[in-house]
Amino acid sequence: MTVLILILLLLLLLAVGGRRNHPGLSQLRGWSYAHRGLHGPGVPENSMAAFRAALEAGYGVELDIHLTRDGGLAVIHDASLARTAGVDRKIGDLTMEQLKDFSLEGTAETIPDFRQVLALFAGKAPLIIELKADGGNWRELTDAAVAAMAGYEGPWCMESFDPRCVWRLRTAHPQVIRGQLTENFLGGKSRMHWVLKFLLTHNLLNFLTRPDFVAYCFAHRKASPTNLIWQKLWKVQGVAWTLRSREAYDRAVAEGWLPIFEGFRPEKP
Repeated sequence: MTVLILILLLLLLLAVGGRRNHPGLSQLRGWSYAHRGLHGPGVPENSMAAFRAALEAGYGVELDIHLTRDGGLAVIHDASLARTAGVDRKIGDLTMEQLKDFSLEGTAETIPDFRQVLALFAGKAPLIIELKADGGNWRELTDAAVAAMAGYEGPWCMESFDPRCVWRLRTAHPQVIRGQLTENFLGGKSRMHWVLKFLLTHNLLNFLTRPDFVAYCFAHRKASPTNLIWQKLWKVQGVAWTLRSREAYDRAVAEGWLPIFEGFRPEKP
């Protein structure tokens, strides 16, 4: 029995590890990241206005991209336009050109083309790019996102809740800094299968994806003991989302996490 326990413990230690010391990680450290840009009243999330505000304030940004019907990359969090544009249409059913017809939160801002964001930042501040896979398009989305970065000068990385996207980065695009997004799914209302909830909550798919960083909901970081293993034993970088108070921000920075913030303007770490 003791031998079996030791074997299981060893497997656990191996399962939650990651890839350490990617040379590009150093360029991502020392920055604060505005969640979906520096948005607020009159400045919608994931809008060019929010990204310009973040850049002018000296922050990096976290943003979300979806694949459109014509293979474009739309910068928007939800798969639907219902919440941000008041229209019950799916991003994957529309082209980039059609998306220009919808305004964000009743403003003059429209859904950005990912290429617009890259042209704006042009290496001036780092980008955390979240891949939002819809249905079975994880492979196409990941490949299109990496292709869009060809020739881009400046620090960036990619992350996803979908481990298939992170696995695709590992196997097809190993040069990319990759991260696994996760949280305490066991305490939430996600409709995913409970087995997948368990695996993601406890970082047990890291053996497949070998992330350079784990982006964990900071408020949930104590939900799994494996968070200490990948951080302390494997020395994998942690990224904290989403920090909505200076107290949480200061704590995250003190613990060595890269901070993604929203709702206030922190000082640079």
